[in-house]
Amino acid sequence: MITLKCLNFENKKVNRFNLFVSLMFFASGLFAQERLLDEDRIFLDSKQDSLAYYGRQIVESDDVAVRFRSDSFFTRILMRALKTKHSFHYPFDSLLTISRVYAPDSAFRIFTWQVSKDEDVHRRHGAIQMNTPDGSLVRFPLIDRSRLINNQADTITSNEWWIGAIYYRVLMHEWQQKKIYTLFGYDENSIRSTKKRLEVLRFDQGGNPVFGGPFFSFAEDTIPKKSQSRFWIEYKKNGNARMMYDDDLELIIYDHLISESNEPAKKFTYHPDGDYEGFKWIKGQWMHIDKVFNQKLEDGQAPVVNPAVEKKLPPVKKDN
Repeated sequence: MITLKCLNFENKKVNRFNLFVSLMFFASGLFAQERLLDEDRIFLDSKQDSLAYYGRQIVESDDVAVRFRSDSFFTRILMRALKTKHSFHYPFDSLLTISRVYAPDSAFRIFTWQVSKDEDVHRRHGAIQMNTPDGSLVRFPLIDRSRLINNQADTITSNEWWIGAIYYRVLMHEWQQKKIYTLFGYDENSIRSTKKRLEVLRFDQGGNPVFGGPFFSFAEDTIPKKSQSRFWIEYKKNGNARMMYDDDLELIIYDHLISESNEPAKKFTYHPDGDYEGFKWIKGQWMHIDKVFNQKLEDGQAPVVNPAVEKKLPPVKKDN
């Protein structure tokens, strides 16, 4: 079993929106925007204004019909905007109701967002935009089929059979001359429970995205079990369970969960108990760690990332 000594951590409370903007800003770089023609930048500015309006409607409107109609408008405007030459280098930094995360090597960026029918039904949308040398658009729409995929732990999928999540970080590793990206995602799931997801993304020989694969190993556990294609934790609503990457330790760290009512079959009763599990990248796999620390940490001692909750934004009128 892999274990680590208990370490003192600085409290790393990171606001979700600041995290997204920071990742975007440093990944793209101001110099990259120079590739955009002035008229294209002006065009994208105007599209961003419309996108910001509809993005707020998706989150804030009390009318479900307005939310879904706004989502449709948002999707069409975004796809039209991305067709602009070198649009990859336009940051879309006014869009605070969606996630924009970049691969560490700037090979692609992923947009993800969700529209909710009610507190129990959420539909995720997204797109992968590749960073092409000539600035032309290569993108892959992400079609959420979560409810149609029964065995999510062992299923390898394409962008058209995507297990939807709102991504908040991307890692990159190289193994056998191939790049492997690990995505951290938030899934609002249902009225009773929330999920945090780890998803592995790679690209096949044709350049098409592939999600999943035998990348999550439990071979070193006290009771070993077979590898999984993806990994997630599920816990009660507002349970504040954490799943993050510690850059210093080079570990994925997440809360160990237990049922508060001693009903392990009911995931909506799960909450953090003060212990931490994790994964370490070893020879092309994420190797599970049963117990990251040899003693429990008190509140405030462990790093905290909470990308889960959208902030309510003030209403914004659409420009004429």
